[in-house]
Amino acid sequence: MRRGAPALSGRYIPPVADRTLTVVSADGARLHTEVYGPQDAPAVVLSHGWTCSTAFWAAQVRDLAAGHRVIVYDQRGHGRSPLPADTGGYSARALADDLEAVLDATLEPGRRAVVVGHSMGGMTIMAAAGRPAVREHAAAVLLCSTGHERLVAEARVIPLRAGRLRDRLTRAVLASRAPLGPVTPLSRRLLRYGTMGRGATPEMVDVCARIVHACPRRARCGWAGLFEGLDLTERVRALDVPTAVVVGRSDRLTPAVLGRGIAACVPDCAGLTELPGIGHMTPIEAPDEITRRIRELSAEYVGAEGAASA
Repeated sequence: MRRGAPALSGRYIPPVADRTLTVVSADGARLHTEVYGPQDAPAVVLSHGWTCSTAFWAAQVRDLAAGHRVIVYDQRGHGRSPLPADTGGYSARALADDLEAVLDATLEPGRRAVVVGHSMGGMTIMAAAGRPAVREHAAAVLLCSTGHERLVAEARVIPLRAGRLRDRLTRAVLASRAPLGPVTPLSRRLLRYGTMGRGATPEMVDVCARIVHACPRRARCGWAGLFEGLDLTERVRALDVPTAVVVGRSDRLTPAVLGRGIAACVPDCAGLTELPGIGHMTPIEAPDEITRRIRELSAEYVGAEGAASA
């Protein structure tokens, strides 16, 4: 362990999967996928965000796996999923293809699940709205700390007034090719400022730093290009399953105004939760709240449907 780094508690240490598999997407991309929990339990599918990995969901996996079938996967270029073969692999369509492939590979025909996305993982779900696999397998959706439009214009990681200068500097920060290097006290402070709220503990900051710094630079830069000009408004309107939204009021990357916009746009909003003092990394900053919302959605919209016999 690095000198001065906080020790991780059990809830943030990724557990050992009951089963791992490689899911092949429409264009041949290979996605590392992990499955936890009883085969016949209600199912939950977790899709992580930009620069993260399956490790980001460790707290939710540990809390849910005793009574749920939990499925997590590494977005292409993240974790143990290889980098896209070309620039076409960095697109909303590719994200939607990947989610469809994971749903079809891990859920039996007719079996439904709560599908959860954080940040780019939420954009993945919105991009896949209306796809056959989503219609078949998604009983409800939870979108955490994400947005469907105006991502650069609304971001507040640069402490300037909204306008062209802030937009230009935000784009430069997001697409920076500078290597992140090892986790240091300075990098932890910068990460905390940009992505977390005032209530984040040193352990939470260190967990996020370890995960983000492990993301390959090519993947980080490649996916950063997705955010400029992204507009998923029509896809959000096609997300016709109960959809809950969670936002952190201290989120600088995807401020709460974006989550409110999603809640107003989805056909069937199952609630908007705003968390005071919480930043962008809601599943790590507020793990109990995120797990609680997943359990509620599972109990209300999946229940016995999630059993393998369905």
